[in-house]
Amino acid sequence: MPALASKIYFNYGGQGPLPTASLNAMAASWRRIQELGPFAKPVFSYVGELIASLRQALAALCGIPPQHLAFTENVTSGCVLPLWGLPWRPGDELLIGDGEHPGVVATCHELARREQLMVKALPVQDCCGADQVLERLDQALRPRTRLVVLSHVLWTTGAAMPVPALGRRLGEHVNQPWLVVDGAQSVGAVPLQEAVAAADVYAFTGHKWLCGPEGLGGVALSRRLLEVGTPTMIGWRGLAKDPANPLGLHGDARRYEIATSCSPLAAGLLQSLHSLAAVGDPRQRLERIRSRSGALWRGLRQLDGVETLLPEAPPAGLVSFRVGGYRSQLVVNALAERGLVLRSFEKPDCVRACCHMTTLPTESECLIREIASLVTNSGTPEA
Repeated sequence: MPALASKIYFNYGGQGPLPTASLNAMAASWRRIQELGPFAKPVFSYVGELIASLRQALAALCGIPPQHLAFTENVTSGCVLPLWGLPWRPGDELLIGDGEHPGVVATCHELARREQLMVKALPVQDCCGADQVLERLDQALRPRTRLVVLSHVLWTTGAAMPVPALGRRLGEHVNQPWLVVDGAQSVGAVPLQEAVAAADVYAFTGHKWLCGPEGLGGVALSRRLLEVGTPTMIGWRGLAKDPANPLGLHGDARRYEIATSCSPLAAGLLQSLHSLAAVGDPRQRLERIRSRSGALWRGLRQLDGVETLLPEAPPAGLVSFRVGGYRSQLVVNALAERGLVLRSFEKPDCVRACCHMTTLPTESECLIREIASLVTNSGTPEA
């Protein structure tokens, strides 16, 4: 990974660095397309086989039939586009976790405005464990609840949501609300199949924990959503190409795909998937990730003035913490000057470090030392 040659990288939750093999795969794909002719007949079979291979690989990762997976540009589009085509009724309630990404939250508010819906918050950022999350859900559900939006792994604190149990709870509700899951911080880090099976919309991107290129992701759609949902935008990729009905849509998830996209990205993401698979299955990879994030979490908790947001070792790769007396952005800026890449949040005010399989124990030890040095040797802290 060229990006790791000159820095210590802890921001996989923002974007994962591309492996050299993935860069090479994209360059080779681009060359192949140009050699065949970018809109000549031979190129269509090549691109078709490439897209089919990636669809099969991502569907296998999610534990779904390929017909239930649509390609998107990113997590937000994967969450958002299916929502506009669901059968809403005025007065329906949307229940959104208080740790969700602003792009999805803003969309839900606009959807509510247009369809005369109500938006309610589900407070989960401060929850400790699955039981408390389920208790908060039970308290928040109402007879008119029609949609619940939660992340599999919260992008701020790193807490994991009990998605399969949430799905079972919603299945017992009179409305059987739709469950939309943001998989930005889970796909490539944790096993997915049980959570995807519980969700109606499970959206993810290739450019974070999968270490693929930006601009390409996917969304897994449930059978019941495909039965009643209609696409928000329609383009040639969503058409079934039936001579008897030239404007008819695909009967599966492909109807949510729109038009021309960058095919070589598929070659890069497919290579990144192969690279991940080469080092273990999803459970083996999670074990390695948790070993690295757990070591960092324990080391940070031994420092005076440092508080981790999670009281227990992280369930995946995100380690969020505060350094007493310092604004989080100042901590991130100071660490960047020392060659360490992290990110900060304002709500909650914290620093986030992301540990992947490529994170070395020596790198975590370096981060712990630099934070200890920052606290010990800096001047007057800035609030």
